Amino acid sequence: MQRFDLIVSNADIVTVGGRFNADIGVRDGRIAALAHGLDPALADQVIDAAGRMVTPGGVDAHCHLDQASDDGSKGSDDFLTGTRSAACGGTTTVIPFAMQFKGQSLDEAVADYHRRAEGQASIDYAFHLIISDASPAVVKEQLPRMVEAGYTSFKIYMTYESLKLSDREILDVLDAARTLGALSMIHAENDDCIAWLTERLLAQGKTAPRYHALAHSAIGEREATHRAISLSELVDVPILLVHVSSRAAVEQIHWARGQGFNIFSETCPQYLFLTAEDLGIGDDFHGAKCICSPPPRDADSQKAIWNGLANGTFTIFSSDHSPYNFDDPQGKKLHGEDASFDRIPNGIPGLETRLSLLMSEGVLGGRISAERFVELTATAPARLYGLYPQKGTIAVGADADLVIWDNDLDKTLRHVDLHSAADYTPYEGFKLKAWPAWTLSRGKPVWAHGAYCGTAGAGRFLPCAAPFPAQK
Repeated sequence: MQRFDLIVSNADIVTVGGRFNADIGVRDGRIAALAHGLDPALADQVIDAAGRMVTPGGVDAHCHLDQASDDGSKGSDDFLTGTRSAACGGTTTVIPFAMQFKGQSLDEAVADYHRRAEGQASIDYAFHLIISDASPAVVKEQLPRMVEAGYTSFKIYMTYESLKLSDREILDVLDAARTLGALSMIHAENDDCIAWLTERLLAQGKTAPRYHALAHSAIGEREATHRAISLSELVDVPILLVHVSSRAAVEQIHWARGQGFNIFSETCPQYLFLTAEDLGIGDDFHGAKCICSPPPRDADSQKAIWNGLANGTFTIFSSDHSPYNFDDPQGKKLHGEDASFDRIPNGIPGLETRLSLLMSEGVLGGRISAERFVELTATAPARLYGLYPQKGTIAVGADADLVIWDNDLDKTLRHVDLHSAADYTPYEGFKLKAWPAWTLSRGKPVWAHGAYCGTAGAGRFLPCAAPFPAQK
């Protein structure tokens, strides 16, 4: 009989295809057996799941770690602290962004992010590209080389002055994606609407963080969502609409799907658990803690987002972790506590809390099934970004990335208990029913008994396969 490095016994295993009880045998970092009654004498280590739910390790396909900036701001988490935080919350694979500055080659951008990650990550990782300079050389020469090397997804911005592409440039990138079988991710907000509203709000002296929600209106998100869908239709190529926040945008996605367009979509915890009211009352600067783009909306949009998770509108559920410390002159206070909302760095922490929030309120709250949870948080992102079946499932041959859940908790979420380098969580005081008891990355514990036990540098870079057939 062959031996195992590890057996996880008495597991209530959840996959997209169903739920079943079995033991999990792990050898050389991969799942080698799924069976009843594996002999514990054949394993170097045994973890008794004791009938608890076991899901694939989370794949967080939208997070920002150690991302360079051109405005003097600095995010809280690098690859060391960010992947530590992810592991403690049940995520075993992250896909952050290698950001290209205008005038920079994609090769230079990718090399920079490999330097940032080297020896730091405790869990596995891949990279998306951010394309801010869609010159002919980038689109026709560099992108094909990047896709061939395993960077098969790229993000396009329709807003932010230093990042946005024109519609013509977006069409060029979408056309390249079609030819290469790659995936374009689109941040859909109307930049002119934001600028127009911001100018008028500031002229009226409305500068507090709460006005960020008015400047980034749902109308602007709706228009940009429709425009992104139209550009996708014109080129006949799939796209992913990232961090969808509003009922108005959800309705555009429903319409597009009804027309038969191949549109994927993503949402995030902030659009389920926060509203525009969390950006503050009056001139309170503490609302800066919840500034992100798009911003949290109203209760009606929250309901639409929950419904979209349940009915299949959303393909994946990501954190969009992009933390800036609140008490930091390079963070939220980059321009001081009197800064107007448009000068406050955008982004909030969420890597560690993503899974437990959705497990607690989604699965245990009766809004989605456990199988749908696995699809949204692990299997679908692994498929969409070319990492399946190595990641995102519990199956023989897959990496032994596993989460054993404690699902009978009465836990109050507190920043002091988290492992990010961020100095706050926007979900302070939320009540949780669930948190990982164990997180295993390729069969090795990285979170156990309430403590981080990962190793910096143990995470591996993962080249991604192109998710779609290349088309001429």
